[in-house]
Amino acid sequence: MPYYRVVGEVPRKRHVQFRRPDGGLYAEELMGEEGFSSDSSLLYHRYLPTAIIKAEAVEPPAGSVLSPNLPLSPRHFRTQDLPSGGDLVTGRRLLTGNGDVRISYASVGDPSELYRNSMGDECVYIQEGTARFESTYGALEVGEGDYVVIPTGTIHRWVPLSARVTALAIEASGHIRPPKRYLSKYGQFLEHAPYCERDLRAPGEPLLVEGEEVPVLVRTRGGLTRLVYRNHPFDVVGWDGYLYPYAFNIADFEPIVKRTHAPPPVHQTFEGPNFVICSFCPRPLDFHPEAIPIPYNHHNVDSDEFMFYVGGDYTARKGSGIDVGSISLHPAGFTHGPQPGAVEASIDAVRKGHVITSELAVMVDTFRPLDLGEAALACEDPAYAWTWAR
Repeated sequence: MPYYRVVGEVPRKRHVQFRRPDGGLYAEELMGEEGFSSDSSLLYHRYLPTAIIKAEAVEPPAGSVLSPNLPLSPRHFRTQDLPSGGDLVTGRRLLTGNGDVRISYASVGDPSELYRNSMGDECVYIQEGTARFESTYGALEVGEGDYVVIPTGTIHRWVPLSARVTALAIEASGHIRPPKRYLSKYGQFLEHAPYCERDLRAPGEPLLVEGEEVPVLVRTRGGLTRLVYRNHPFDVVGWDGYLYPYAFNIADFEPIVKRTHAPPPVHQTFEGPNFVICSFCPRPLDFHPEAIPIPYNHHNVDSDEFMFYVGGDYTARKGSGIDVGSISLHPAGFTHGPQPGAVEASIDAVRKGHVITSELAVMVDTFRPLDLGEAALACEDPAYAWTWAR
């Protein structure tokens, strides 16, 4: 995170005695990245965060196997056709992934159990519905359009507040952060950045829950384990630091525009290990008098492009079958762009005074090929690859 926060009770100095009302010591837990050489937070627990009384291996969920995108082709997945059910952790249906990132879709209504992903950070985009995100750092209420960034190792759970929550879960093999070019060398958002500290929401008070023999599902590179803690992990009376979960709403992203069409890096919102996350938001159309106000045909020779269409009108894709809830996957090795007829239609729209786009989409560009999950293949539109030839 780019700035320091303090929540709840903490002592004046770090690593000094901090005593409970009964005279015992609160137990420190330092959550730190990159071997104590990067961001960290220091949490103060009522009970020992190390006290486990049981551990058992958990079988991986069905549908967790990936297969190569062969034969190589552009793909269209209709998330609307995937079944609903489960919770926002175990109810994820794996769409695609590689050694750097795994991307899943969930349509759920149940509360999740406590969960800790110790493989990497997560960024969960809420498409529809509302939920309460609860963690050792505190709680956040999140809803439509929120990105929720969860640091590696954070014990948390999801509690739906609506009948159904749909979400895209992006699981990294490392850390997800704001792009470096948006930040000063000291970590402050710069004036040219499309969002800033005021747009980020983080827990504002401790979340204290009593309980004994509490199970926590833990994911590591070796697989899944369920650890049983002697006391409930939500026992933190205070914490401070730069590392914590936070929410950022896509509506607070301020688009960067040019007189002619700007490439995807202007939409970048976060960066992860060998991938980026971008937000395509409503914005003025390109305003050069002879501009072509939709994307040109392009070939990302170093990356696969995963695009989740979450709202608005997709003029450039008219005739392709793309609609709200669709996901397109355009792999390296394939040139893609507007559908036939979309270029002239966009020019006509500008002439008629339609100068604001309404599209809303979340894009993940990866710098290694994305393999396909069983859920993606189960909801694929097999005719999509041939729509440019119609």
